[in-house]
Amino acid sequence: MKSVLARLATDFLSSIIFLVVYLATDNVLLATIVAVAGAIAQVVYARVKGQTLDVMTYASLALVIVLGGATMMTNDPRFVLAKPAIGHFAIGFIMLRKGWMLRYSPAIVRDNIPHLVTAAGYAWAGLMFILGLGTIAVAMTGDIRLWAFYVSVVAVGAKIAALAIQYLTFRAVIRRKLRTQALAAGGIAGETGR
Repeated sequence: MKSVLARLATDFLSSIIFLVVYLATDNVLLATIVAVAGAIAQVVYARVKGQTLDVMTYASLALVIVLGGATMMTNDPRFVLAKPAIGHFAIGFIMLRKGWMLRYSPAIVRDNIPHLVTAAGYAWAGLMFILGLGTIAVAMTGDIRLWAFYVSVVAVGAKIAALAIQYLTFRAVIRRKLRTQALAAGGIAGETGR
């Protein structure tokens, strides 16, 4: 979990930098320049350290430069604010692969409710698309404080709520299934003992 959070922080570092600088200075141009410089520095630092960078890192850098450039040319923050939506869409498309969640599920889940895991995988893809569309809608308002609330509270809260609902649903369904199987096995054992 710790490595996943570190990876997310790395992937969204330029957005975080943009938000912090903007909130501190109320200057869109400065915040964009610092965010673009931060994204470039992040890649250069990783290369100097000899770290292998994946395609997503370079894609994220390209997005920051292109969207940051559009923001600087127009002095309109909506371009940079839309960047997290692209991440949501990319993840959503990956989650459309049938059964992707099975490899991340415990054995008891895979063995008892693989069909629900597959359905949940599609539901997660849908959630990513909805959050991406929401990010674009909020970004188009140009209200950076609303955007910050949306990406940090609404989007994260929706994912936490979805995870909790999934966990509780899976747990209840598996318990019911195992209880029914135990009762059926007890009934069969009782009949054979007569």
